[in-house]
Amino acid sequence: MAATEFDFDLLRELTEERGVPGYEDRVRDIVRRELTETTDRVRTDAMGNVVGTLDGDSDYSVAVAAHMDEIGFMVRNVQEDGFLQLDALGGWDPRVLRAQRVTVHTEGGDLTGIIGSTPPHTGDGEESDPEVSDIYVDMGMDADAVTERVSVGDLVTMDQTTERVGDLVTGKSLDDRVCVLQLLEAARRIQDPAVTIHFCATVQEEIGLRGAEALGVDVDPDLAIALDVTVANDVPDYEAGDEVTELGEGAAIKLKDSSVVTNPKVNRRMRAVADEADVPYQLEVLPAGGTDTAGFQNSFGAKPVGAISIPTRYLHTVTESAHVDDIAAAIDLLTAVLESETGEEDYTL
Repeated sequence: MAATEFDFDLLRELTEERGVPGYEDRVRDIVRRELTETTDRVRTDAMGNVVGTLDGDSDYSVAVAAHMDEIGFMVRNVQEDGFLQLDALGGWDPRVLRAQRVTVHTEGGDLTGIIGSTPPHTGDGEESDPEVSDIYVDMGMDADAVTERVSVGDLVTMDQTTERVGDLVTGKSLDDRVCVLQLLEAARRIQDPAVTIHFCATVQEEIGLRGAEALGVDVDPDLAIALDVTVANDVPDYEAGDEVTELGEGAAIKLKDSSVVTNPKVNRRMRAVADEADVPYQLEVLPAGGTDTAGFQNSFGAKPVGAISIPTRYLHTVTESAHVDDIAAAIDLLTAVLESETGEEDYTL
């Protein structure tokens, strides 16, 4: 079994904490705690983005961003029978929600709820593909008790722990907390950069890259690098061309996703840095799905953007899984790119 060459305890803390789009408070507290120890100053904005700035020897600045939010739900209705109806915050495949435990975050504290599934003993044993509107949360209490404790607008997250399984780390919200870890680990390692680095933990990525777009107005860097997970369909029933990335083959350098085409000169420099530092990497062409990379480019104007991704299986489920060697490689690559950035590279095309 491969060694864990990063702070697994911090990754577990980040991934097991809860923070849906717009309500990233608990994760934000962890990020602020960590960046306070490693950067020169830390600030937040009105949306909740966190920026830890490490001053360099020049005014040239690089922004590195990973999003804090996870997909989840908001209570949209408390039924007369005490069951809860949900509204999705982010992109869910409702099929993965059957027979799961959830946490309902109420003003009076967290409560455990159950999303049930029809047993095979009844009916014809077949269930049609559900919509989120078809999902109900069983609170295990009578209707009066539920009404007293749960309100419309309360938040709901999936209940799952983070575990080591062979060479993989698996749990909920590796998207994108594993890249928040990547950002925090790089901030720990870099001491005296040649350029100023803004370590940005963004909000509301899962509902439209909103935090990164807003953050650009304030940070306005010369170069932006986004960090996110990417698809690894290296499992049975997928052809090679549909895998996108493969676990255990290194960090992924993004060439495109459905929201952005990254700067070719940034891509080439990342590959050169990886080769020089002997960091394993693979190239990512993601047919569907967007990242903060696009948010940065839209709000910063014609600025060069790049992205480093961590290959991950089973995205947007409670069993998201990444290889420990790929996580370590992504941290190493980000650190090497930032430490070698002098501000003298010409990224114009």
